[in-house]
Amino acid sequence: MDAKNPVRTTEKTLTLIEELMTKEPCGVSELANDLEMGKSAVHNHLNTLRTHGYVLKEGDVYRLGLKFLEVGGHSRKSMEIYQIAEPEVKSLAAETGELANLLVEEQGMGVYLMRAKGDEAVDLDTHAGLRTSLHTTALGKAILANLSEERVETILDRHGLERKTSRTVGTREELFDVLAEIRERGYAVDDGERLEGLRCVASAITSSSGEVLGAISVSAPANRVSDEALHGALPERVLSAANVIELNINY
Repeated sequence: MDAKNPVRTTEKTLTLIEELMTKEPCGVSELANDLEMGKSAVHNHLNTLRTHGYVLKEGDVYRLGLKFLEVGGHSRKSMEIYQIAEPEVKSLAAETGELANLLVEEQGMGVYLMRAKGDEAVDLDTHAGLRTSLHTTALGKAILANLSEERVETILDRHGLERKTSRTVGTREELFDVLAEIRERGYAVDDGERLEGLRCVASAITSSSGEVLGAISVSAPANRVSDEALHGALPERVLSAANVIELNINY
């Protein structure tokens, strides 16, 4: 939802932070050119952020400070779904030897709350706080399958259906067919839809009232996940983990 009366100064500060996140370290001139802002304005924003510990200066360049980690860590720790799911995500990673993930939906996007690596896990580009389009992952599709059609349509209107790979769901009709299949079998799969060569199995985590709270998954290289495992032992383990989390949350 867009703010009806946005505060321009705040918007500029947030834009500056996001630019630093993608290009750090970065100098004042480069930031001013990229954002079409005056150098003095950029300098003032950076100095204010620096005073409060959100930006660090190293020579003539700036980068984000760990104060953001403190804020994000506090936000995550305060979430019940994280507190209860954390040990089960770690257990899932240890038992499968692969990468286990926990994701929630916020403002129509998927946000990774945590990941845990088993002994054989590959190191992917995911990390706590990473945002991703829901339709591109098994985690996200598991969540979408438990939302109303109206809510899904609203999310698609806002974020679209960007293709990450040739396998990514690309039309609304295709997506709604996939979501119906997920509801029927109880779990979602991702077969190279966000990253080529990666397979993933996910299950939604829901409350006793049916509200979707998040999703848990296991990801592994495609050469280690056969078709049989993709629709057999792996979903069974993921569904079991989701069930344990749901029981602990609801009862």
